[in-house]
Amino acid sequence: MRDLKNNMDAVKSIDPATHNSNQTGTGVDLQGYEAAMAIVYSGALTDGTHTPKLQESDDNSSYTDVAAADVVGTLANISANAVQRVGYKGGKRYVRVFVTSNGSTGAIYGAMMIRGVPHHAPVA
Repeated sequence: MRDLKNNMDAVKSIDPATHNSNQTGTGVDLQGYEAAMAIVYSGALTDGTHTPKLQESDDNSSYTDVAAADVVGTLANISANAVQRVGYKGGKRYVRVFVTSNGSTGAIYGAMMIRGVPHHAPVA
């Protein structure tokens, strides 16, 4: 199959909303997939600094920051109306997006993980 719909899966990590405090994304299970990409997307930015990063875990409980060598690309501070994406090539089962946020009114953003190269396709 050459289409992406049947060969990848999108999973929400951070709900799109106005955020002005740290956001811990939901862990995404990579079991059954050989590739992953994080997408951080934003709308309006009114104030503060919002810095995303990837975290990984073996058990979906204890997370640590992903080593730079296991991230393909770079996540920068969130800016207004932008999309950022990075690949994950680490070996942990779970991955999530974490954003350090501050400001009184904050920024509108969300994050998702794309799981690809499934062991069994089409994906559900």
